[in-house]
Amino acid sequence: MFNEIKECIEGLNGYRPDADRLRILQILINFIQEKKDKGENIDLNFVCTHNSRRSHLSQIWAQTIAAYFEIPNVYCYSGGTEATALFPKIAETLVSSGFKISKLSDGNNPIYSIKYGANSQPIIGFSKTYDHSFNPESNFSAIMTCGHADENCPYIPGAERRIPLTFNDPKAFDGTEQQTEKYMERSLEIASQLYYIFSKIV
Repeated sequence: MFNEIKECIEGLNGYRPDADRLRILQILINFIQEKKDKGENIDLNFVCTHNSRRSHLSQIWAQTIAAYFEIPNVYCYSGGTEATALFPKIAETLVSSGFKISKLSDGNNPIYSIKYGANSQPIIGFSKTYDHSFNPESNFSAIMTCGHADENCPYIPGAERRIPLTFNDPKAFDGTEQQTEKYMERSLEIASQLYYIFSKIV
């Protein structure tokens, strides 16, 4: 794992959820622990409306933090209720945390290779619907990262568990002087909660 990312992760351990958030986090902790105990694949599909910001941050941090804790058979995905594009500021924010990102294709919905270590399997980032063929069809946990998708997509076909782990949209700060700060703030908020989740797996 790249040193900059490792140092970033090691700074996340101060997060302590309140009682309401803990109830939600515990559902995902239980799902991951049950799958690990059975030796099964741990498939996590992070869902947001446009699959452009929060769902990508969640997917990438979850895969990275699972590797940090050396939890095997974790496979992280993301999708939306519609496809748009991975918002460029997300890639920029991740690069600022130490990720190595290269663009594999151009166009309206570019494909990115995202690496957290020199020898790590790259995470492939592009916008897609949650039921895209790139994503698992069954036995996965659908993790709803935005309130809109949570409210408007109450049923995810094939999901073994559906968990509303929502975050505020950094899009609200697009075009403002606070954009860079707020995107990093949201990225680290997501990473902190995923750190808490994976730190509880034994």
